[in-house]
Amino acid sequence: MSIQDIRDPAAISAAMAEYDRVGRTYFLEKYGFGKAREYMLRDPATGRLYDSKAIVGAAFGYAYPEQGHLTATDFSGGETTVEHLLSALGFEVVRIGQDWTRDEVEATVRDYFEMLRLEATDQVFNKSEHNEQLRQRLRARSKGSIEMKHQNISAVLDQLGLPYIRGYKPRSNFQDLLREVVLAHVQTEQPVLQTIVDAIEEQTEPGNKTYQGVLVEPPVPESIPTPKRRQRLPRKLDYAARDERNRNLGHSGESWVLGFEENRLNEASRADLAAKIDWVSERCGDGTGYDIMSFEEDDVTRFIEVKTTNGGSLTPFIISRNELEFSEEAEDAFCLYRVFEFSKSPRLFIVRGDLNHVLHLEALDYRARLKAISH
Repeated sequence: MSIQDIRDPAAISAAMAEYDRVGRTYFLEKYGFGKAREYMLRDPATGRLYDSKAIVGAAFGYAYPEQGHLTATDFSGGETTVEHLLSALGFEVVRIGQDWTRDEVEATVRDYFEMLRLEATDQVFNKSEHNEQLRQRLRARSKGSIEMKHQNISAVLDQLGLPYIRGYKPRSNFQDLLREVVLAHVQTEQPVLQTIVDAIEEQTEPGNKTYQGVLVEPPVPESIPTPKRRQRLPRKLDYAARDERNRNLGHSGESWVLGFEENRLNEASRADLAAKIDWVSERCGDGTGYDIMSFEEDDVTRFIEVKTTNGGSLTPFIISRNELEFSEEAEDAFCLYRVFEFSKSPRLFIVRGDLNHVLHLEALDYRARLKAISH
């Protein structure tokens, strides 16, 4: 007997139902199949994709229990065998592994920016529902491939210094077409994007003032190649620069860190040191190279520069020449506190010492004067 003896679509449906119950990894291991490389079975009702050869192998066991299921070595896959059988039984087969088309990329980019707008304006939305709706339109794309494409879009926006959706960590290795479409969307939808950035920047109060569990390890960014040519965007869309100019956000972030430091030292039974913390930038203004003078638990001074954003932990920020030079001079006594997701649920990570060693620094501006003419 061969797979061509499967004549009842119910056997295929039974295998699909088991696949849903146990998950892809367990299903493939149980029946001894690898992941599909070219063709997949698709359920039009849900948009879910199934490894077509594995489904057919398992379905044979449902159709002929006395024979048992077939393994990957019992029959060949491909367009003329498995795909022909599934199509003949009334199932939909889609081809995977091809580069995304412009229509697919544009639909995904539009969906991404709609979610970004909803997140920026504090409106509730469900990423999984958006993914499922996209799968109804992008017939050959799985849930995982769409999630990856959303992460790729985050990577492009990160390169541009623009905000991206929390939860979609930037992932590189994307198509040139994707970058092209994102850039085109940014250029043609500047008013919408400006509304998104404005909405994020308007939120200047902390989501909460509880300090339990807010300190995290510095994120480890993926190595994303720097574009050959820096894309010039309108100043109103320069997210990092707007964070730096947003005095209310910066002031609130410093105030929150002041509370964090007081809480840290009080919990360490050093109320005496907590009482000596100096909010230097509030008292003297900017220019000292740091914002807050605090202390280690053993009385050693800690010089803190605070950088606050409503964006994620990888959002770029501005460092002044003065701050950079002070980090060189103060060495391990210098601490950069990166406060992120401030208006939602503030968290922070700490970077110590000379910032030249831990940050990728890009020159943005120059102080210029006319050159003397030599005779």
